[in-house]
Amino acid sequence: MEQISSRKNKVIMHLRKLGAERAYRDACGEYLCDGEKLLREALAFGAKLGTVLWVGEPTVDLKDAAAQFAVPAELMEYVSPLKNSKGPLFSVRIPEKKQIAVRNAILLENVQDPGNVGTVIRTANALGIEAVLLVGDCADAYNFKTVRAAMGALFRQELLSLTLETLPAYLKENNLRLYGAALTDQAQDIRNVDLEGVAVAIGSEGRGLSKDILDICDGQVIIPMLPHSESLNAAVAAAIAMWEMNGGMLPCPR
Repeated sequence: MEQISSRKNKVIMHLRKLGAERAYRDACGEYLCDGEKLLREALAFGAKLGTVLWVGEPTVDLKDAAAQFAVPAELMEYVSPLKNSKGPLFSVRIPEKKQIAVRNAILLENVQDPGNVGTVIRTANALGIEAVLLVGDCADAYNFKTVRAAMGALFRQELLSLTLETLPAYLKENNLRLYGAALTDQAQDIRNVDLEGVAVAIGSEGRGLSKDILDICDGQVIIPMLPHSESLNAAVAAAIAMWEMNGGMLPCPR
């Protein structure tokens, strides 16, 4: 296995830019991951690996799945966005977007916190929600913080970025009704709404859903809270909505 010791090595420069720049990720079609657990999940779910950096000897047998390099600990810390990273640090190909038919979806509009977006992806995968739709100015799904929060769900969850212009056609193709979570007089208690065959839209904590999204909704839902409560964190609101959509139909893992 080749040893790398210079910060100016092209492999090091490439991986560091993947962790730092969205435009570079988009151009390369790759994103960055850190940690043995994520590496094992990437292998298990068929993600296409690019390059893997190790400190010391490899602990996972990759065979010919990736180009592998050894680096000193201080160089690993330089490359990884994660503080005190021990690696392995690795790149993964962004999968080609092949739209598949889905029976339900969670939609995020203008949710800019990567931790929230990653948490929603992870929760959607756990609760059997078939697609996560990102609309508007959402955090990059392949931002390093999003990837960390998703905890491997990116390797197995249907994920699409849509515009307000392409969203109606997607909903029609999948025969999905759209409900917006909103604090309005028109919103119904989410517990009393038939959520089979729907997409539920969650907006940013500060602004909620835009008028453009609400105008194409088939209805609005509200999550009951005590009167003095503030609005819920976007990821928490999405988790409650997804449980109402599908949680009651999941087997108990015993």
